[in-house]
Amino acid sequence: MIMNFLKKVPAGMMIVPLLIGAILNTFCSSVLQVGSLTTATFSNAGAATAMGIQLVCLGTTLRFNEIGSVFKRGGVLLISKFVAGAVIGIVVGKVFGTNGFLGLSALAIICAVTNSNGSVYLSLMQSYGDEVDCGAMALLSLNDGPFFTLVAMGASGLANIPILSILAAITPIIVGMILGNLDKSFSDFLTPAGPILIPFVGLTLGAGIDLSAVIKGGPSGVLLGFMTTFISGAFIVLCDRKISKRPGYAGWAVATTAGNAVAVPAVVGLADKSLEAYVPQATAQVAASVVITAILVPIVTNWWAHKYGCPKFPLEEKKTEAAK
Repeated sequence: MIMNFLKKVPAGMMIVPLLIGAILNTFCSSVLQVGSLTTATFSNAGAATAMGIQLVCLGTTLRFNEIGSVFKRGGVLLISKFVAGAVIGIVVGKVFGTNGFLGLSALAIICAVTNSNGSVYLSLMQSYGDEVDCGAMALLSLNDGPFFTLVAMGASGLANIPILSILAAITPIIVGMILGNLDKSFSDFLTPAGPILIPFVGLTLGAGIDLSAVIKGGPSGVLLGFMTTFISGAFIVLCDRKISKRPGYAGWAVATTAGNAVAVPAVVGLADKSLEAYVPQATAQVAASVVITAILVPIVTNWWAHKYGCPKFPLEEKKTEAAK
């Protein structure tokens, strides 16, 4: 009964647990904070562990000769995501001034659009993509933080790329890749564990989301979420299809706002004191975008993957079934 329900919901294996986690965190967070194994397994504290294990399992499926493909696909997604956020934000700032458009400042737009949620991306790629798509997550981790936002705001000289943090993010997939290439039977053993972890990643990710952020961000925060998903997403998909020659599902999967992006406006405010006054509102709007995109993107990705094809649902099979 549960599995049938999850299969009927777009990206249900991830989005249903995510929503359950968000509801629990918003209305009765104490349930998730009782301590011991319960907190470690079901609260946001377990997100990093679940994703780390997932990346190790994923790494065992990657062959050394696929590294080039990982960097090509991931690079296109990373750059197009950055360009989309930078262009939209800079245009709004130049045309409408510092106050922005419809309550959205350039600061809020760039912070929300240039950062993507790696947890959502990886979970979706486990459901619709292949090993190379999943491996691209290591490269996409570069936009999870203030660096690209500072570059887009013209403050790149004040930015520091935390090399150790980047290495820490990609180490699990590297370890898995080495082990998988050394012993294929070990890869065969761990490969099924990746999809199994999807609902756990969804639940722990949701347990870090506060649904009240949508209220605090107001209509402008909701608008920012839709802008991040549909305007930037359309551009990323275009690049994914034209440059990478891919169906586009991965482009939609990266059209999210990272949870870490909520802290980025404050970082930018420290780098440029003239923007400090816009930090509180931008923070609330970015938080709203995190929630909105975490809900919208799995639904859009699911629809696109089924309509235009993906490794898990090839168009050839769909055409064959239709012919029957």
